[in-house]
Amino acid sequence: MASAYCISFSQSETINNDIQAKVYNSRSTELIISRARYVDQLQGFWLGQCIANWTGLITEMDKIEAPFYTDNNWGKPDQPNIWGHYLPNSNKMIDYFFINEGSAWYADDDTDIEYMYQHLLEYHNTTILSAKQIKEGWIKHIYSNEDAPKNENYLWVSNETAYYLMMDGMVPPLTSEPENNPNYSMIDAQLTTEIFGLFAPGRPDVALKLAYLPIRTTAKFDAEWISNFYVSMHSLASSVNDSLSMNEKVFWLSNKARKELPKNSFSAKMYDFIFTSYKNNSDKNNWEKTRDEVYQRYQKNSSDGYSYNRPFDAGINFAASLISLFYGAGDILRTIKIGTLCGWDSDNPTATWGGLLGFMIGKEGIEREFDKNNFSDTYWIHRTRRNFPDHTPNIEGEDTFELMSKRGVNIIDRIVVEEIKGKVDHAKGIWYIPQHEY
Repeated sequence: MASAYCISFSQSETINNDIQAKVYNSRSTELIISRARYVDQLQGFWLGQCIANWTGLITEMDKIEAPFYTDNNWGKPDQPNIWGHYLPNSNKMIDYFFINEGSAWYADDDTDIEYMYQHLLEYHNTTILSAKQIKEGWIKHIYSNEDAPKNENYLWVSNETAYYLMMDGMVPPLTSEPENNPNYSMIDAQLTTEIFGLFAPGRPDVALKLAYLPIRTTAKFDAEWISNFYVSMHSLASSVNDSLSMNEKVFWLSNKARKELPKNSFSAKMYDFIFTSYKNNSDKNNWEKTRDEVYQRYQKNSSDGYSYNRPFDAGINFAASLISLFYGAGDILRTIKIGTLCGWDSDNPTATWGGLLGFMIGKEGIEREFDKNNFSDTYWIHRTRRNFPDHTPNIEGEDTFELMSKRGVNIIDRIVVEEIKGKVDHAKGIWYIPQHEY
């Protein structure tokens, strides 16, 4: 796969040459990663996220109480959400959502904040964003409801609360403190920070360092720990043993990242309950059994210290995501399908796993799995956010997944040297990543 790409880094090349000139002492144990292959994997991340995000949006908030959707509803008519609405761009059928060549993927809150964070790292030529840079970035690139087209700034709950706190001069992590932000556990960092795991391939310790302030912009306690879980899985995806099946890889990654959930937290107990329910279920196609158990245990009975508040808080989103991850068994189509049908805020779990599994199999792998090679590669960030460069002035949208991925690799060059203390070898097109006990 690596030989299929010839990457041109243009204006970033001077920076990267300076970076690789620093002293590097080779370690006996290091991860060696092809930069060209990583471009394909990052394209898979963006494409997988968009497919899954917009598929999940079809059923978002349709079912927040029993009776829920089941496998039998796939391919059948969508039902209105709790507000009486349908996804405007769908055909009102529950099925995979695609944007084909000639049109651009729409930005949404599951992808656009990650896009912003990548842009800010590039713009500031840094590896770790400061509180000031995050605050100024949010204000510059995110609308207020007052100045947004149609008075819609595409922020909700904790993200919106944090935004207005920053507008008033507050900076992270104060913007996630419960006394300032009572919504710290809802519509938060679990859907905006996974990309930091990909910026530190194979090094979740570094990924969590990069992600700390972005996560603490909006999340604390279990919402923060759940975000750490996702970031760790995305980082570890570069070091998982390729000889394992996709199902084995999923469980290796999730069980490794489980350590980010403190022992007595409801998120840890939730993980263990759902994992046990899956393992004890003789019918691995019957994900609905575990979903219904989650509904009774957590939404109805408030078990394990979890108190259900709204259908889009960190806890119920986490539970739904684990159901789709475990029963999806590493199959991107099945994982997205289960996440879409599972209930509650269905676009968030689907986007997370669509991005992770898309990264693991790459853009070419997504095309194989869906048996489709005419996906759009373009991205319309200005649908929801503002003040970004137009990288593609002659086509719809402002960017492409390929360009976004190449710029992402340039950012990783700096992180590999400055934070991971590894090496970028441009001649061979590889990173050397010293390994760290996790």
